[in-house]
Amino acid sequence: MTGTVIRNPVLPGFHPDPSILRVGDDFYLATSTFEWYPGVRLHHSRDLAHWRPLGGALDGTHLLDLAGDPDSGGVWAPCLSYADGLFHLVFTDVRSYAGGFWDVPNFVVTAASIDGPWSDPVPLHARGFDPSLFHDCGPDGDGRSWLVSNRVDWRPGRPWANGIIIQEYDRSGRKLVGEPVDIYAGTPVGQTEGPHLYRRDGWYYLVTAEGGTIWEHQATVARSRDLFGPYETDPAGPLVTSVHDPGLELQKAGHGSLVDTPGGEWFFAHLVGRPLTERGPCILGRETAIQRVTWTDDGWPRIAGGVPHVTVDGPALPAAPVAPVHDDFRGPALGPQWSTLRRPATGDWVSLETLDGRPGRLRVAGGRSATARDGASLVGRRVEHFRASFAATVDVAPVSFQQMAGITAYYNSRNWYLLRVTTDEERQVYCDVLACDRGRVSVHGPRVPVDGPPRLALALDHASLTFAVDDASWGPFDASILSDEYAREFEHDGQATHWGFTGMFFGLWAHDWTGGGLPAYFSDATYHGR
Repeated sequence: MTGTVIRNPVLPGFHPDPSILRVGDDFYLATSTFEWYPGVRLHHSRDLAHWRPLGGALDGTHLLDLAGDPDSGGVWAPCLSYADGLFHLVFTDVRSYAGGFWDVPNFVVTAASIDGPWSDPVPLHARGFDPSLFHDCGPDGDGRSWLVSNRVDWRPGRPWANGIIIQEYDRSGRKLVGEPVDIYAGTPVGQTEGPHLYRRDGWYYLVTAEGGTIWEHQATVARSRDLFGPYETDPAGPLVTSVHDPGLELQKAGHGSLVDTPGGEWFFAHLVGRPLTERGPCILGRETAIQRVTWTDDGWPRIAGGVPHVTVDGPALPAAPVAPVHDDFRGPALGPQWSTLRRPATGDWVSLETLDGRPGRLRVAGGRSATARDGASLVGRRVEHFRASFAATVDVAPVSFQQMAGITAYYNSRNWYLLRVTTDEERQVYCDVLACDRGRVSVHGPRVPVDGPPRLALALDHASLTFAVDDASWGPFDASILSDEYAREFEHDGQATHWGFTGMFFGLWAHDWTGGGLPAYFSDATYHGR
């Protein structure tokens, strides 16, 4: 039996900070979702090459409340683990990072099945982010569990990354016990985060992310015979990085986690970005790739060349392709490719309805503006291709200029485009395009009158974005403003005021500033990538 070929990224589009887990013959990936519901996106595979979306784990406000979270706040770097017949999921909800202060409460939920239901979240510490659970349950382990995370430092003049800490987690009591212990300060590269612990052949291996989640990103490995250290950093350098070769197709290689197969092969799932140009904007956001890992005779993990590869020899497992996911709004719920902004898709504002007795349209009640940190009515899907199109028929009857609905290419509250249906004081219903560039909104003509539900369309071609309805078109517009790089904004002293971690979405968006919640009905929503 020969293995399949892994083609990277295995999860294209916004799928950062992968935590990979094997339970028996099944592999699972959990990735960050930031301000989007449902929180913590999950995928399943049997061969590491083909991945089936399962949707999100945290699908209600009783599990995760994102109201008020900033752009690129919310769920950071979840970790999925398994012990006592339960999946354990730990995650951070980043409530604030402004001014150097970090409000980063961490939580744990559990479930007997990857499909849930998940238990109510139990708060852990808020000393730092990127938590992970290590269950020392192997043949030589003592069965105890440990929470590992970074620690952040708000004090002016000090690096924000203040080392990796560990604290015991009592699985039966579902609580932390004892005090946190410093185990690793990181390397001179700095910004040490994303820790994961493993035990192999009598060694504890600590895998961390360093260098920040941009071009200097890397995955660092350190090891110790004792859980509490001291940890020796691999003298050969990073497990994987792209920093030395800006010509590599996969850049930003770093933050990730290890997994073994039933046959004893090892792989590393990690974050990458694909810039439009050399070290240029990454409009698809941070994505997930998988690399093959070998072990040296003296016990260090290695990826060939220490760099990310686009094609990788997969494991010696049967190929397990998955069917593509489509959603024509005819099912009982939104498909797993859809996400909603800062609030779950509950029936009070979004629902699947019939049209002329036929299922197949989505009702979205008009909500608040893009700048609001809760109450926006945006249903979106990740953009996974540099060349892609998106279209939907929109049935809405605005009676005020404060009401509008349409399709969007969206990054965050400060960077987006919207092809909208709206009206004016003369009650003339028309289409035009709104653009928001770092918080500055502009209107782009022509103003095209519409009579009946129009079919709205957009097309992405790398850095070029165009919109159309019937014979009218708008653009091209600059799609590079919908990138991680452009979304980052800093004060003169270098302090970040806005982060950019989420990638581009295409979506369905309805606004009503009258407070009346005017519904828009979307049908035949289609995405095509090439």
